[in-house]
Amino acid sequence: MFQKKLIIFLSILFINISCSKEEAVNTLPESQDQAFNLYNEALAEMERGYIFIAAKKFGDAELIMPTLEDSAKASIMSSFCYYQVRAYDEAINNLETFLKKYPASKYIEYANYLIITSYYEQILDEKKDRQPLILTKVKIREFLEKFNDSDYALDVKFKLDLINNQLAAKEMYVAKYYIQTKKWIPAINRLKNIIENYQTTIFVEEALFRLVEINYSIGLIDESKKYASILGYNYNSSEWFKFSYKILNKDYKEELVKIENKSENKGIIKSAIDKILNRE
Repeated sequence: MFQKKLIIFLSILFINISCSKEEAVNTLPESQDQAFNLYNEALAEMERGYIFIAAKKFGDAELIMPTLEDSAKASIMSSFCYYQVRAYDEAINNLETFLKKYPASKYIEYANYLIITSYYEQILDEKKDRQPLILTKVKIREFLEKFNDSDYALDVKFKLDLINNQLAAKEMYVAKYYIQTKKWIPAINRLKNIIENYQTTIFVEEALFRLVEINYSIGLIDESKKYASILGYNYNSSEWFKFSYKILNKDYKEELVKIENKSENKGIIKSAIDKILNRE
C-alpha cells in the first residue's frame, strides 16, 4: 500500500514541476530553463529505467533550480531514485542533506519517512548484524516524536513492531546458543532482556519458559516456579505453558499463584518482573 502511496506522491511532483515548466518556458532566463530541462530529462531517464542517470540529473537540476521549493523537489526525486535501486546509503546521505538544506520544506515528513524505509529495507535475519535494526528504531522514535499524526505514522508504527520482533529474535538466538553451551548467566540475562524490553513480541512466552527450564536445571526451583507463575498467569493456554509442566512436578499445577498487578500503569509482565528483580 505504501509503495502505491510513494508512486502517487511522486506522480504529483511530476505533474507540478511539468506544469510550472510549461507556464514559464517562454519567460525564464536560460539558466532556469536549463534547470527544468534537466529535471524533465531526469524524468525521462527514470521512465526508461535508467535510474542512476536520473538520480544524477535530478541532483544537477537541484543546484540550479530558481526556487527553494523546486530544488527541494529535485532533491527528493534524486533520493527516491537511489532508494528505488536499493542504493540505500546514497539515498540516506541525500535525504540527511535534504533535511539540513530545506528544514522548512513541505516534504520534510516524506524525507524522514524515506530515511526510515531505507534503513528498514536493510534489516537482515536474526543471525546477522543488529545495526540496521537499531538505527531504524532510533529514526522511528524520532519520527513519532515529531510527526505522530502524519499519514506515514501508522506504517512507521507497524515497522517498529516488526523491528522489535526482529530484535527479540536475535536475543533469543543468542540465548539459545548460551543454553546449548551451558553458559547459564548470559543466557538468563538475554532472556530477561526479552521479557523486560520486548513484551509485545511473540518471543516473550518462550523466554519465560526457557527461564523456567534453566532455573530448574541449575537447582533454583523457587525461581523456576516464579517464572512458571508468570507464564501461567499471562499465557495459560500456550504450548510453552504446557511444556513447563514437563519440567515441574505434577502437583505444581495446583500450587501456581496468580501474580496480581499492583500498578494500573504497568503491564502485567513488567509488574511481575519488577517483583522478581526486587524493584518494588
